[in-house]
Amino acid sequence: MPTKEILKFCIEKGLLIDKSFLEFLAENTDVESAKLIIGRLKTYSDKKIINQKSFEESKEKVREFLFKLPEENQKKFEKLKIKLGFTLEISREIDPIHSETQKEILFHEFSPTNIRILDMPFFVGKKLEVKDFVVHFKNRFSEMSSILQGHSEMVNPISIGKLSNSNSNVSVIGIVRNKSFTKNKNILFDVEDLTGRIKILVNGDKKDLFEKAENICLDGVFGFRVSGNKEILFANEIIFPDSFLQQKKNSPYNESVAFLGDLHYGSKRFLENDFLKFIDSLNGKNKIDELDTSKIKYLFVVGDLVTGIGNYPNQEKDLKIKDLEEQFQGLADFFKKIRKDIKIIISPGNHDGVRLMEPQPILDEKYAWPLHDLKNIILTANPARINIGSDDKKAFNGFDILTYHGFSFTFYANNIPELVKKRAMDCPEEIMKYLLKNRHLAPTHSSVQYFPLEQDPLLIKKIPDIFVSAHTHKSGVGYYNNTLLVSTSCWESMTPYQEKFGNKPDHCKVPVFNLKTRAIKILDFETKEENKIIIEKK
Repeated sequence: MPTKEILKFCIEKGLLIDKSFLEFLAENTDVESAKLIIGRLKTYSDKKIINQKSFEESKEKVREFLFKLPEENQKKFEKLKIKLGFTLEISREIDPIHSETQKEILFHEFSPTNIRILDMPFFVGKKLEVKDFVVHFKNRFSEMSSILQGHSEMVNPISIGKLSNSNSNVSVIGIVRNKSFTKNKNILFDVEDLTGRIKILVNGDKKDLFEKAENICLDGVFGFRVSGNKEILFANEIIFPDSFLQQKKNSPYNESVAFLGDLHYGSKRFLENDFLKFIDSLNGKNKIDELDTSKIKYLFVVGDLVTGIGNYPNQEKDLKIKDLEEQFQGLADFFKKIRKDIKIIISPGNHDGVRLMEPQPILDEKYAWPLHDLKNIILTANPARINIGSDDKKAFNGFDILTYHGFSFTFYANNIPELVKKRAMDCPEEIMKYLLKNRHLAPTHSSVQYFPLEQDPLLIKKIPDIFVSAHTHKSGVGYYNNTLLVSTSCWESMTPYQEKFGNKPDHCKVPVFNLKTRAIKILDFETKEENKIIIEKK
């Protein structure tokens, strides 16, 4: 049995291996390859414990080693590389039906097709225990602390356990356990770090500080500049983890990326004619003013590709296709029409037949096999971080794109005062700014269902060049500290369920971003109302 042989190897080398990591290796590679990986991890980490953490710490070195192996040896690691989220080199394949002109486009020197999956969750099948949540939150706190300690506002940092009876102008970092309002209209936080707990009071008379405090979410990690004693502290400043890119990138190549979400194929209200218009435009059949669609080389689809089954009460009334596999088959037929030099990067959403618990795995091959079979489609988890357009010859490291379907958005739009005032479900880029400011996609424990992995995949460790989401059905673009924010519209007309909650979706809007000029154009493929009536009559 592979696990026994791998375990025996570890014992011989004086190593301890985590059970879940052992099972993962046994499932996704042969014994000799597993031994090679373990040997490299020991060398790179110089530790005697082999687990997910030691792998994460040495991930880049392992990736570099694997891709230097001879081609015949690399085949053994193909499944493992995909599972671990290692670099995927997308081959340039030519469909035999392409004309010579189209072949030139595919191989044009200004059309690099490098796509790398930089970060995708490591999935473990196991029964959850309380200690899993403890480890999850401890590691999240440590990561956030490292981010906050780099902020210049963090003056004289001190752990809570080392507070004295008299503290002046010191800073603490803590996770917010509780938040309440006093009779005098002050805010009182219950804050905890790895050494202890403390009460921190924010005076209601400090207007700007009070507004900051109002918008702090539970379970987030923040810095506080304070004075007081070890019984209670008084806040003078609140520091969010925040995100800031030093500069906006420009690709040396004139190519573009388009963004879709919430197609909801399989619904009676799927806007098929409008989606076909979009595909025709990608294929050059419909000319668009001031935009050369042949420059679009990447297409991101961020969840809810199909409308699914049983996602809300009485959904069967809204379904045209009542079988999940048939929904994916029909959708794949549409994607087959798209020209083959466009790489389609797909992540799941809450309608796509995968678990609701985040992180969500790639689309299940049992139902979504038609998409798995398409050669120009790359499937990722939700969330994921993908790099596109890099080129070593030009010393350009490409664009890092964070994809997240956005299931947590509703919680923050309805619970954070500044987002409630802005009616943020109608301007989702405001929610995205808030999450970047918190450096987490769902900081509050109850905002989503989640699997407490050792390394929190919802934590935004590296600031992306582009952050793209869906779920709200509202189209929007914007910037936050040099990160481009993109929210996608939907391709399903208003359902009674949406109308019940007062949703006002945008339809058939496609943001297109030029990687060289950074120009953004939102294409509109929605059929006007009068035309819809004509189509329905026909």
